[in-house]
Amino acid sequence: MTLGATTSIALHGLGGRVVGVEAHLSSALPGLIVSGLPDAACRQANERVRAACESSKLTLPSQKIVVNLSPASVPKNGSGYDLAIAVAIQAGLDAIPQQACRRVAHLGELGLDGSVRGIPGVLPAVLAAARAGIEDVLVAEVNAAEARLVDGVRVHPVATLTEAVERYRELGAPAGWPAGSVADGVGPAARPVPDLADVSGQAQARVAVEVAAAGGHHLLLTGPPGSGKTMLAERLVGLLPPLGLQDAMDVLSIRSLQGDANAETLLDTTPPYVAPHHGASLAAMVGGGSGLIRPGAVSAAHLGVLFLDEAPEFRTEVLQSLRQPLESGEVTVARARMTVTYPARFQLVLAANPCPCGQGFGKALRCTCSPLRRRSYAARLAGPLLDRVDVQVHVPAVTRAASAATGGEATAVVAERVASARAAAQARWSRTPEGQGWRINSQVPGRVLRTGKWRLPPTVTSDIDRALERGLLTLRGYDRVLRVAWTQADLAGRSSPGPDDVGIALLLRTNGQEAA
Repeated sequence: MTLGATTSIALHGLGGRVVGVEAHLSSALPGLIVSGLPDAACRQANERVRAACESSKLTLPSQKIVVNLSPASVPKNGSGYDLAIAVAIQAGLDAIPQQACRRVAHLGELGLDGSVRGIPGVLPAVLAAARAGIEDVLVAEVNAAEARLVDGVRVHPVATLTEAVERYRELGAPAGWPAGSVADGVGPAARPVPDLADVSGQAQARVAVEVAAAGGHHLLLTGPPGSGKTMLAERLVGLLPPLGLQDAMDVLSIRSLQGDANAETLLDTTPPYVAPHHGASLAAMVGGGSGLIRPGAVSAAHLGVLFLDEAPEFRTEVLQSLRQPLESGEVTVARARMTVTYPARFQLVLAANPCPCGQGFGKALRCTCSPLRRRSYAARLAGPLLDRVDVQVHVPAVTRAASAATGGEATAVVAERVASARAAAQARWSRTPEGQGWRINSQVPGRVLRTGKWRLPPTVTSDIDRALERGLLTLRGYDRVLRVAWTQADLAGRSSPGPDDVGIALLLRTNGQEAA
């Protein structure tokens, strides 16, 4: 036999497709060539495979070996095809049974010593294999726990190329192989989160965080250093409901693509919390890279919280890049050869000082910034981005009396109210013909709240009607105030918002400025 074949998986975003790996041996000038639109890392597989086979005492004849990754029109990125290439060559040499490996997906990089190393993106790759009907997958031991989270696929971890080939020789198809060393029992688990009771004082900010959690609203916290902005943002995650199994799988798939899920043995049902440094680049925020397009911070925060501390210090193009995912819940990264879309439905939390020096204004504070510098600093968060932030509150410096006070509500207590409010919202919108996908108030289109049966009486919306007429609110801002008002009513157990709910929503929207 001069032709061997097996399979691997090519990833495209969170999806993937089966790749046929064919190895043809001929009596031409010796060499090992990889074809099928490989990137630089994949083209270098010839040297890794040759060295790994020699280190594993496996036959690699002095023949011309052409490896084709099919379909050839699909870009192949990374070193995850090494194991499949080596197995296909050994099948072509009749060193292992041809039919035993044909419908087995191989995912792993080969070391020069013959070891099988882990690769990023194993979870979405195994999910793609399962959807394609593949029942057996060979992965590196470090990726085995992650791969076993997928139902309906037998995962076989191997430490070396020698181990994989010997198992094929002795046991045939992987369906007859013994169980791997990783336990089969996996399930959901929640990671510990900080408690809201740790926050001293800040009654208004605590209310804002609760409202943001209940309705999925974006949040802006402004205040001097040390007032508790970061503490409040970190505790927002604990107020959100646990992720469902499918949502948790999507979140872990994104982490897997980033190479951050190799040690996972349980699905983490706590929503993610991502806090990039203010020096983050555009690609780090929205995703990108040459060759394989990796997800960025907005996708890593999918179904969780994206916290931008010192938000005005982020570059303008990075901040403005958030506008599309805030509206659509996904981010699309375009390259010359491909366009990849990642999910990015996150809750944005911005934190900012009142001015560059951080001291702000007030009798007891000494600000050293000029008026022009303060205006320039504040303008970095103005415009279309800030118009998409529903809740904007000031977090004052903590006083001595507030620091000594005790008895703030714990996360578990507030989370119960948040869960009840979310359940009320989901029950309400699920009864509407067009609201099958709406689970929280922030997902409801503004036209639904302004027209038809959900339109509030003019006596209830008079404050925001006047603000809209005076140009103090945009129509987008008007809709977002309505959403917050419905969330406020859900938290209070009311069937619809009243004038007080709309007034509170407007106050939270405008940070107590003129529109209120």
